[in-house]
Amino acid sequence: MRRFILTATALAALAIAAPAGAITNGVPDGEGHPNVGGLVAPTQYSDGTWLYCSGTLISPTVFLTAAHCGEQGEAVRVTFDTDYVDGDKVYAGTFHADPLYNQAQSDPHDIAVVVLDKSVKGLTPARLPHAGSLSGLPGDQQFTSVGYGAYEVTNGPGGHQYLYNDIRMVATGTLNSINSAWLRISMNPSTGNGGTCYGDSGGPNFLGNTDVIAATTITGDAVCRSTNVDYRLDTASARAFLSNYVALP
Repeated sequence: MRRFILTATALAALAIAAPAGAITNGVPDGEGHPNVGGLVAPTQYSDGTWLYCSGTLISPTVFLTAAHCGEQGEAVRVTFDTDYVDGDKVYAGTFHADPLYNQAQSDPHDIAVVVLDKSVKGLTPARLPHAGSLSGLPGDQQFTSVGYGAYEVTNGPGGHQYLYNDIRMVATGTLNSINSAWLRISMNPSTGNGGTCYGDSGGPNFLGNTDVIAATTITGDAVCRSTNVDYRLDTASARAFLSNYVALP
């Protein structure tokens, strides 16, 4: 099993590692969410043996992730292994980001898909939410976050270090706030919540214990202890992009 540690400085140097990462205060997912996968690092950035973003199968040939996880038209590889090591099965595909992707906090359009070259057999795709269905969520709504990012953040003389093992992990968090584009989910371990970190970008936040993806992980606080910030999938803008690739509920 490959395990490695990155310091905050090293993380900043990895442009593809993006704002959000791994599941913290969680447990190995096993076969709990087999439709959740990871993007395998391209060889121009590494030896091609580790995962840098997460995502979810939403049709046999469409993998949902975040726009900041790739470049338009880029050839990428996806794995659905629970415990990825070099040589495990991968699916080739092409990265397509929302052409309106930007850094605007009002609506960043930080959403993308990988259109796979071949259908994924034996996995049931996750479901997307109905239009506007998240607007009236109760304050105690729970979410299930899944991804391959850092599983622990330590703090020592050299600063914060982020520990990775390329295992699909899962944690539960509670709704913090919601606005027109974002869900903010508490991942504070002092209140029993867990959440995301570097490497979980693009991964799903399922509504409770369902297979409905409420939002995809985008960013959070720098040391992955407070808030998981996620892009809503029930909005008109998210649905406009997704409608080009899948049938919407």
